Amino acid sequence: MSATSQTSEQDTFQQDQDQKRAALSYLNEAWAEALHDGVDGDCLAQASLFTAFAELVTTYGEDAVAKFVEGLPGRVRNGEFSIALARQ
Repeated sequence: MSATSQTSEQDTFQQDQDQKRAALSYLNEAWAEALHDGVDGDCLAQASLFTAFAELVTTYGEDAVAKFVEGLPGRVRNGEFSIALARQ
């Protein structure tokens, strides 16, 4: 792999990470505002999951998303989504 393509891959990775951080920031702000307005956290979580899965299905298709979610139980059990252990 040439130095130029490696740099390009690193730039692409960094841009992706920046986009994910920005998206998380927007979602955290919206979440906090909804909680402040009295929306129940469980309702927010369910609506967020529905919206996220609907977007993934639109982007990747039902089969790909179904395969993706098969791995979620292990990721949940391993603490990947626990706030105290978040690895972001």
